[in-house]
Amino acid sequence: MKKVLLHSCCAPCSSAIIEWMMNNGITPVVYYCNPNIYPEEEYYIRKNEITKYVKELGLQIIDDDSNENWKGWNCYHNSWLKEIEGMESEPERGLRCLKCFKVRLLHAAEVAVREGIDSFTTTLASSRWKSIEQINEAGQWAADTVNARFSSPRVAFDGRNWRKGGLQQRRNELLKQNGFYNQLYCGCEFSFRPQSPQIPQP
Repeated sequence: MKKVLLHSCCAPCSSAIIEWMMNNGITPVVYYCNPNIYPEEEYYIRKNEITKYVKELGLQIIDDDSNENWKGWNCYHNSWLKEIEGMESEPERGLRCLKCFKVRLLHAAEVAVREGIDSFTTTLASSRWKSIEQINEAGQWAADTVNARFSSPRVAFDGRNWRKGGLQQRRNELLKQNGFYNQLYCGCEFSFRPQSPQIPQP
């Protein structure tokens, strides 16, 4: 079966995509890379839930914060804060979000090459809180950036809209069936400021 690296933000957003892949001859290798998530408790709730779910399915999950360079969540999150420095006051779906996507999807592209996987995609494209255009821009930029290091292309970004084809409805069904924790904000501390657009309710 073909392997695809699936950057995952959480279990609710991942479940329908994983199911679709497995039903269509694709083995997802799940990659958890979300240094933006705040606070620490929220980070581990999401991480532990997707890890448990993926392992129950017999799939591989790669955990970004297991990298020996990180000394716990605080260091991991602070590395992300440095990346978006100066963009803290940007509105949701603004330049901060684009930069955040680029940071995470660049890591995903690099991990895909390291693992010998020639395609990657992201569950971010299933979220109503995100801009599909920004995600696709960031994903293509990440693939181009990594491929520029080699004499021939090593990885491609699959910019599929994971909200379509009944997957949004299936996401909600699997959320209820599995009793997943359903977060109501994208993840970072800047996403629940009063001036931000109202977060859609499930």
